[in-house]
Amino acid sequence: MKLSLLKHLQFGSLVVSIVLGLLCTSTLQAQSRKKNPTSKVYVAEVSGTAQIDTGETIDDLTKRSVYNAQGTVIETKEDSTNAMVWSNGTGIYFDPNTRLEVKRFVQEPFVPNRKDMEVEPSISRTDTFLPRGTVGLCTSKLVAGSTMTYNTPHASVRLKGRKAVIEVNGDETKVSLLEGDITVRAGERDRGGQVLQQGQQAIIRLDGSITIQPIPAAEMRGLDDKVAMACMARKSVYFDTKDDEDPAAEEDVTAFGDTGDETEDNIEVIEVIPPKLPPVITVSAAAIPQPE
Repeated sequence: MKLSLLKHLQFGSLVVSIVLGLLCTSTLQAQSRKKNPTSKVYVAEVSGTAQIDTGETIDDLTKRSVYNAQGTVIETKEDSTNAMVWSNGTGIYFDPNTRLEVKRFVQEPFVPNRKDMEVEPSISRTDTFLPRGTVGLCTSKLVAGSTMTYNTPHASVRLKGRKAVIEVNGDETKVSLLEGDITVRAGERDRGGQVLQQGQQAIIRLDGSITIQPIPAAEMRGLDDKVAMACMARKSVYFDTKDDEDPAAEEDVTAFGDTGDETEDNIEVIEVIPPKLPPVITVSAAAIPQPE
């Protein structure tokens, strides 16, 4: 009986040791976990009336305002436009009467004090729905692993960069690629999709049919203008992360794994201000001393 009691005590001690070990491991993992940065959107330009629905409030957009991006609905009214910048370095221009629903926009933590502002700061995932209107897109160079999808009532558009325009009306979606790489799917049955080449345009209709053609010359000027506005917005600002004093926060985590729903409001917006040029001073020739 004493032997049996001793075995029970030894087994109980072993169980306690295992539980304590698991608890310590979980605690260390929790301490070293770094939350993903809260994705941001910066308002670069507004003309007329545009609104953003954050899920809590509906605000009129104002220039230089900043919002958490995920879950928002952005809408321009008649005769109104605006340009915005996502914290992954994507500029987007909104035509009048455009509505964009940001279903998902998440990012992995990125290294502070970045050097190359033409490259996306970290892996990101963008999923949006564009029920109506027109957007011009100008992206930074997406890093490996990032995805960017714009869904419409007629199509699913997956962008890998860099300049494109998506137009949606009641009957069709028109996708024009000015530079970069895009895959267009016409409904759920089109599993493989169609890859557009630079200078091509895809027209996806309500019945699921798709036409791929060169961008008509008559449309090129207007498309260029929309993309140019998006690119100008993108260059007006960049995003950085605030320094974290906790050394444990340097651990890498994925934005799309178990910690995908955890966010931390540690992204700061840095506006790019053109350098102030010195005043031009003109000296009259009559004021210059002449040699005797």
